[in-house]
Amino acid sequence: MQFLRWAVLLAAVMATAPAHAQLFETKAGQAFMADAETGTILFSKDPDKLVPPASLAKLMTMEVVFHALKEGRLTLDDTFQVSENAWRTGGAASGGSTMFAALKSTIRLEDLIKGVVVQSANDGCIIIAEGMAGSEENFAALMTERAREIGLTKSVFKNSTGLPAEGQVVTTRELVQLATHIWREYPEFYKFYSLPDFTWNKITQRNRNPLLAMDIGADGMKTGFTEESGYAIVGSVSRGGKRLFAAMSGMTSERERSEESRKLLEWGIRAFQKSELFAADEVVGEAQVFGGERSGVPLKAKGPIAIFVPITNKDRLIARIVYEGPLSAPVEEGTKVATLRVWIGDTLSQETPLYTAENVEVGSLHQRAWDAVQELMVGWLR
Repeated sequence: MQFLRWAVLLAAVMATAPAHAQLFETKAGQAFMADAETGTILFSKDPDKLVPPASLAKLMTMEVVFHALKEGRLTLDDTFQVSENAWRTGGAASGGSTMFAALKSTIRLEDLIKGVVVQSANDGCIIIAEGMAGSEENFAALMTERAREIGLTKSVFKNSTGLPAEGQVVTTRELVQLATHIWREYPEFYKFYSLPDFTWNKITQRNRNPLLAMDIGADGMKTGFTEESGYAIVGSVSRGGKRLFAAMSGMTSERERSEESRKLLEWGIRAFQKSELFAADEVVGEAQVFGGERSGVPLKAKGPIAIFVPITNKDRLIARIVYEGPLSAPVEEGTKVATLRVWIGDTLSQETPLYTAENVEVGSLHQRAWDAVQELMVGWLR
């Protein structure tokens, strides 16, 4: 705790921090892992590169469905009919993942959801898409629109299955954001991702997520593969009071995907411990004020600030208060003026908004004149 507070105070006046190597290495081309509770980014490797989602697009398909269920626009007992398009494009004849839905049959939504989540059923996705939006193209537009609503700014969806389509892209950072959102907003549906298998129409298929059988606390979520971007996965582990989500892409085989995702998530569980940097209402630092009755104003967060820090590499943690200053008086209490940024190695792990803790009124003529002189003398150094 003493080290962390010292780092915050020191870094508030530092210009830059030297880059450090990652604390963990992976064969994945892109990877991103974060703690669900605090939002701490534990690992990041090219997380904003746009890549084809493959079957990971089905996470967004399910988010649209779960959102409609939560709003009462659908029920789990609603039924959907299997069109010829769904049967041909996503059924047994397609050679892809399928729940073997019979042409023109009707299927309960709950069974379709389990078919998509557990069996990665392409026909299940298309059946839902056509039933909800009239066509898969219309549904894909809803997927992208909904992605923007929940804060995914880069991901674009062209179909419900993740089958190759020009312009259909995601990032590993946004996949973790999406997975965390599903876990937080739809706990009653998130539990489907941990089902080991699903039997429908007398056909049993096992969950395709290899993490579930590894006894590491995994309970989700999805795998994918495309020729262009390789093998990918979104995984989640809950163990020892921690909940981590990770997304990885660009691996060369199913075996490599299984091993690399297991190693990353286990490292995340074992190598970090939760630390409270500042309690609720505790002053984090101070921002300089120009022309005020005082030269500075204390800064606080809206609540406690907690972060997961590396157990054996605490010297790799750097914290800095960042703001555009000096602030100009008058300054009103409760105004967002700064951000506390925390790095672990070369990864920006957490950003917390900081707010002014007091009012600062305009100073006397003498105080303002003195501040002006100081600004002329040192302002150019910033």
